[in-house]
Amino acid sequence: MYIIDGNELSVIRREFHKYPELGGCEYKTMDKICSYLDLWGVEYKKGVAETGVVAIIRGKNKLKDDYKCIGIRADIDALPINEETDVCFKSVNDGVMHACGHDAHTAVALGTAKIIKSMESKLKGDVKFFFQPAEETTGGAERMIDAGCLKNPDVEYVFGLHVDPGLETGKVGIKYGKMMASSDEIFINVRGKSTHGAHPEKGTDPVVIASNIVVALQTLVSRSTSPLNSVVLTIGSIHGGTAPNIISDSVEMKGILRTLDEETRGDMKKRIAAVVENISKAMDGEGTLAIRESYGALINNDDAVDKLKKAAEKVLGAENVEILECPNMGTEDFSYFSRNSKACFFNLGCRNERIGAIYPIHSSEFLLDEGCLRMGVKIYVENILGILNMSLN
Repeated sequence: MYIIDGNELSVIRREFHKYPELGGCEYKTMDKICSYLDLWGVEYKKGVAETGVVAIIRGKNKLKDDYKCIGIRADIDALPINEETDVCFKSVNDGVMHACGHDAHTAVALGTAKIIKSMESKLKGDVKFFFQPAEETTGGAERMIDAGCLKNPDVEYVFGLHVDPGLETGKVGIKYGKMMASSDEIFINVRGKSTHGAHPEKGTDPVVIASNIVVALQTLVSRSTSPLNSVVLTIGSIHGGTAPNIISDSVEMKGILRTLDEETRGDMKKRIAAVVENISKAMDGEGTLAIRESYGALINNDDAVDKLKKAAEKVLGAENVEILECPNMGTEDFSYFSRNSKACFFNLGCRNERIGAIYPIHSSEFLLDEGCLRMGVKIYVENILGILNMSLN
């Protein structure tokens, strides 16, 4: 059997929470991760994707005919948020906070690495740990994969989790198939012809054109997409004009597109471009569209989900394992891992009203019940043992 020290996990998590770093700047975080790995004698490579760490525990009892390598991913970056909690380990870095629980993800992965290292002599496969930078910003997962983190040895299964204040501590949420959406940023520029507001016939009003574009874009979701196919199209920013009595010469709009499969994603991009170009042209203006692609949709692998579900039920009981019916239209760069290996991403409950752990992620008041840390480690350990067909009894 193995022992998980919940107090140690809390100490580790609080240390990361107190000294958060933004994506691409996680140098001290990286060094602290390495210090724990050094303490436990875990092999690793630092500086992957600049501030990431890849650790590996090589099993000493591998099965030649049934070898497997399993990956565990933890994101390590914080958010540009000023913390408004009163915890004793509150962030000391002004304007930076672990408001998304990545400190907890890191602590869970480290705790799992410590336990798995203690089983090294009996381990029937290899286990890698990906401490990944820049999930909130530039997609550190893709850069870690490009740097070869899934190779030598090749990773067959990869697992990741996210703390969820919508679920009570002691519960998990698991989703088969489509788990989270892809994301694309939309930039629209509408050009008209400036004139005095009292003489609109002498110009071309880009504000009116932009207004028609916004309305037409909404119909792409409500009237051109099946109600059974989730799509989100939001224009979140509109800027144009400088005075109430002047028709401006241009309007700029910015928005997001969220979809759950590549076919819908591609079709929506074409339709958005057609709306922008044709409405602008019909109203004697000119519209241009630029799209910046972000993360792809996160699609869980059924085999990986089955294995994680079995482990979670063993740890928590089947009544505490919730099978999620609907995908989340948020995004996650774990999606890059899901494209390359059998992947499962799941939600780890961290809600506890008694201690005020009720606020959503990305909130300046976000708290989590640290009891979830031990749950996360135990689920990961049981999942690894299950996949490698190991029993410690």
